[in-house]
Amino acid sequence: MYKPLVGIIMGSKSDLPIMKDAADFLKDLGIDYELTVVSAHRTPERMFDYAQNAAERGIKVIIAGAGGAAHLPGMVASLTSLPVIGVPVKSSNSIDGWDSVLSILQMPNGIPVATVALNAAKNAGILAAQILGTANEEVFRKVVAFKNDLKAKIEESAESLKAEGYPSGF
Repeated sequence: MYKPLVGIIMGSKSDLPIMKDAADFLKDLGIDYELTVVSAHRTPERMFDYAQNAAERGIKVIIAGAGGAAHLPGMVASLTSLPVIGVPVKSSNSIDGWDSVLSILQMPNGIPVATVALNAAKNAGILAAQILGTANEEVFRKVVAFKNDLKAKIEESAESLKAEGYPSGF
């Protein structure tokens, strides 16, 4: 039975090309998620309902992506005690994405939002998996395997540069 543990929400469907990276990572690890559009400004009632009922529905972590004013992650965090990971999205009306980054970073004490880099939804997926892994050994093992794979790829890259004749300090 499909039982989402991670909720992925975004302010607009135009954010999907970025937010899909979180969904893809979670899918690769076999972590059930749900994905929908919830706008803090255009559908505040939908946002309230989503945030206030997520835990009751079994969601353990919320990933919220937003561009421009980027109020969605912070507003959702103000309505739930679940961990919220904010993904600043560089939108078409954005000031190089900094407006989104700063909107998500500058949360008042008591309403934390974990914030990843601009357009870094995959990192949000990884962080959500790490949070889930603190209470789920299978997820933890998958995260460890993912990190070990990253390490192996770097080692392979370093060896290939050596093999191509580039000097190396070690």
